[in-house]
Amino acid sequence: MPASTNLISRAAHDLSLATWFGGSLMGAVGLNGATAKAKDPSERLRLSTLGWARWTPVQIAAAAVHTVGGIGLIVGNRSRVARDPGSQANTIAKTVITLAAMGATGYSGYLGTKIGKHADEGGAGATEPSVSASTELASAQKQLAVVQWVIPALTGVLVVLGAQQGEQQRGLRGLLDI
Repeated sequence: MPASTNLISRAAHDLSLATWFGGSLMGAVGLNGATAKAKDPSERLRLSTLGWARWTPVQIAAAAVHTVGGIGLIVGNRSRVARDPGSQANTIAKTVITLAAMGATGYSGYLGTKIGKHADEGGAGATEPSVSASTELASAQKQLAVVQWVIPALTGVLVVLGAQQGEQQRGLRGLLDI
């Protein structure tokens, strides 16, 4: 019996996850790190906010395409997921972590909007408040300093769980070949 493929769903799932993971990591390390080096403190928040605003549609699209691709993979592998407890557990874990990553991504956007409204106050960095920052700005920056790392951590776990699913599927193919 030939193995069925879900090339389009798998490609959409994997490429969009790579975009979501890589963009989040680059933003935390590259964009936020680079804007912290701007000489004018008022430019630090403005430039970071502009960069994230340009990235946000891509990030949202990546999360949406990842979800659609994931649903396609579940549908395409429904019999394996239904009969294999390891596949079930992995699929449930990936679903929960995907929802958490979406929540963190949405919350990060909310915090970025709050920071953007106070960009004229300036900052020590994109996620580091200045000593003169308003309470609202300082709170949003401190929260974003944590959330910016939660997103690549969660999406990184999704990459690992996807690799685990591939190994589970490979193991099942080996059993069928016997």
